[in-house]
Amino acid sequence: MSGLRPSTSYGALVLNATYEPMCVVSVRRAAVLVLAAKAIAVSDGDGFLHSARRVLPTPCVVRLTRYVRVPYRAHIGMTRRAIFARDRWVCAYCDGPAETIDHVLPRSRGGPHAWENVVAACARCNHRKGDRTPAEMGWRLRSAPVAPSGPAWRVLGHRTPDPRWSSWLGLPPQRTDPLGLGEATA
Repeated sequence: MSGLRPSTSYGALVLNATYEPMCVVSVRRAAVLVLAAKAIAVSDGDGFLHSARRVLPTPCVVRLTRYVRVPYRAHIGMTRRAIFARDRWVCAYCDGPAETIDHVLPRSRGGPHAWENVVAACARCNHRKGDRTPAEMGWRLRSAPVAPSGPAWRVLGHRTPDPRWSSWLGLPPQRTDPLGLGEATA
């Protein structure tokens, strides 16, 4: 299941005119924004983009020239990839590699499909647990599942940020857990 691992292709971070992080776009889209004078390159990435007449440094962070009002969602969308990212691709029961998601209180017993009830699990633990709760199995969760929060989750979702975006996202530059996943599940 290699599709569940974080991508190494970062793209470019888009900042609003007020330097507030908005979203991540492809490098090509960022270059089009810069060439159309809708954005200014704040930080350059590695390499250059070549055309017949111009050479443009690859944009890493761009800032829009005009303010754009964006209504942010109050919650983070719950997807399989986001659950795996929150739990760091590790089984909540045995610390093995996660392959599936599991409802702590099974849905057949009234458990909701919500951040606080879903964890990443390996296939073996998920199959053994079946339609029971961890307490009935004598198991303990490594940490209580909670909904992720913070600007990095709002802007990036489950993606791994480029280390050069740390100052724009309010993250410490040398952090080993860039999305704050360890603190969110503690």
